[in-house]
Amino acid sequence: MNKNTSWQDYQDRLRRVIAYIYDHLDDELDLNRLADVACMSPYHWHRVYQALCGETIAATVKRLRLHRAAGYLAQTSMAVRDIAKRTGYANLQSFTRIFNSVYGLPPAQYRKRGSHTQFKTPLKGRARDMYDISIKEIPKMKAITIQHLGSYMHIGKAFDVLYGWLGAHNLIGPDTRSVGIYYDDPGSVPEDKLRSRAGVILSREVTIEPPLEYAEIRGGRYAVLTHKGPYANMRGAYEWLYGEWLPKSGQDAADAPIFEEYLNNPRDTQPTELLSEICLPLT
Repeated sequence: MNKNTSWQDYQDRLRRVIAYIYDHLDDELDLNRLADVACMSPYHWHRVYQALCGETIAATVKRLRLHRAAGYLAQTSMAVRDIAKRTGYANLQSFTRIFNSVYGLPPAQYRKRGSHTQFKTPLKGRARDMYDISIKEIPKMKAITIQHLGSYMHIGKAFDVLYGWLGAHNLIGPDTRSVGIYYDDPGSVPEDKLRSRAGVILSREVTIEPPLEYAEIRGGRYAVLTHKGPYANMRGAYEWLYGEWLPKSGQDAADAPIFEEYLNNPRDTQPTELLSEICLPLT
C-alpha cells in the first residue's frame, strides 16, 4: 500500500465512524462496535481516532449529544425527559447533572434563561444591545470545504471529517481558520434540502481530493455580528440580525451566501465560551 492509498484508507475509516456516530446518537454507542465500523482493532482504532480528531471517541459522543440536546431545548418544546432519552442518557438525573456541568444551567433553566432567550420578540431594553455589529471589508478567500446537506445544526459531521483529513496531513496550525458557508434560508427551504459547507482557510493553497473542494468566499463589505455562547443559541442572533438590525441599518444584503467564522474550538472550549462571527454580505 503506497502512502496516498494509506491516507485515503484512514480517511475512509474516519468518515464511516463519524457517519455512524451521527446516525446513532440515540443509541448506545459501544466503542468496540465503532472499531468494527472502522475495520480495525479497538486497541489501535481508539488511539488512531484520538490522534486524527484531537479528542477521544467518548468525548466526541458526549459533545455531540449535548449539542443536540441544547438545540432541542432552545428550539423545540420537547419535554426534558424525552430529550434525555433522545440524547442517550438512561435517566433524567444523569442527563441533568452532565448538561449542567457543561452548559452552566440545568436543562429546564437553560430552556428558560439560556442566551437564546435574549432575542425573543418583543425586544426591549438591554437585550437589543447585546450584540455589536461592525461593518468590515473582508478580502476574497478560498476555503477547503466539505459539502453538508441537511440541518445546519448537524454541520459538525462535515467538520469532523474535514478536521480528520487535516490532522492526517499535518495541516492544523495556529493560523487555521474554521468557517461555515450557508446557502439557504432555513425558514423557506425544507431542512433535508439545506445546503452548507464546512470549511477551513489555510495560509497556503494545498492539493486536496474529493470529497474536499475549494469554495470561494466573496470579498467586500460585510456586517459582522459576534456571538458568544452555544451554537444552538445562534438562531436567535440570526432572527435579530435580519428582523431588527438589517431593516433599520440603511444597509442592503448582497446576493451572496452568509458565512460564519468560529474563533475557538468546541473540543476544548465550554459551550458558554464559544465565540462565532456571523458575516452578512452587504452591497
